Amino acid sequence: MKFAHLRVDGHSTPRLAIVVEDAALFLDEVLDDSPRDLQDLIEKGAPEYDRVRALTQNALTHGATLTPLDDLRHSSAVLRPPQILAIGANYAAHSSELKLRSETAATVFSLWPNSLTGHESIVTWPTDLTTQVDYEAELGVIIGKPARNVSVQNALDYVFGYTVVNDITARDLQFSEAQWSRCKSFDGFTPTGPLVVTADEIADPQDLWLTTHVDGRILQDASSGDMVRTVAEIIAYLSLTSTLLPGTLISTGSPGGAGYSRKPQVFLKNGSTVTVSIDRIGLLTTHCREI
Repeated sequence: MKFAHLRVDGHSTPRLAIVVEDAALFLDEVLDDSPRDLQDLIEKGAPEYDRVRALTQNALTHGATLTPLDDLRHSSAVLRPPQILAIGANYAAHSSELKLRSETAATVFSLWPNSLTGHESIVTWPTDLTTQVDYEAELGVIIGKPARNVSVQNALDYVFGYTVVNDITARDLQFSEAQWSRCKSFDGFTPTGPLVVTADEIADPQDLWLTTHVDGRILQDASSGDMVRTVAEIIAYLSLTSTLLPGTLISTGSPGGAGYSRKPQVFLKNGSTVTVSIDRIGLLTTHCREI
């Protein structure tokens, strides 16, 4: 299934929907006791997911009303994750181009919830704080049930679904500080979506292609198979020290091609448009404004 948080233009409250091709079925229109968002659905567990799946499929079979996506606006693919964890330097090419050390253990940091935003959003930043704003295509993983001390072999059983993440980064801040959370957590610096695709539709998360277009140019183009640590290895590693709660979003690192490392460098600027795509999941577009 494909889930999204969508809202009618002019309304601020997003509603949970399933997406069927180019249209959406709002769950609150076909379910008496609809989950209020994806986090609510995930926290209620497998029985709730099975109920939602069965009832929405029945509604679709009997001609439920669908709303064209062109009439709707996207909010973040995840709205209330208990944690947003990011993995740094998880592609050898990206680590090398940024001259980051290759550590034995994974580099893990948190992103702040205010950074979440949706597909086709406008992201702004003040030029007196940063002039080196960069893009990073990343595969997002949403945890579906509590994961503690899980094995690599079983780790994917704990995944609810996958989404697209653009891990926008203020490079001048990143390389002037000892931590990475602040430079990546400006308001709106973590666009996600447009969809969450459930795990049963992605047979192998290491067999996906990530591409970034900036103002029409392809600047990142790589396979998730190039990860230093696989999705399963990341989940197993993180679960060693603390429980990964249902709804946790893990951003799994970016391939090579970042703007910071290019000659000449390519940074996002006023009027830039970035589209990050992952096949079988979707295209995530962000519009940029300097303030």
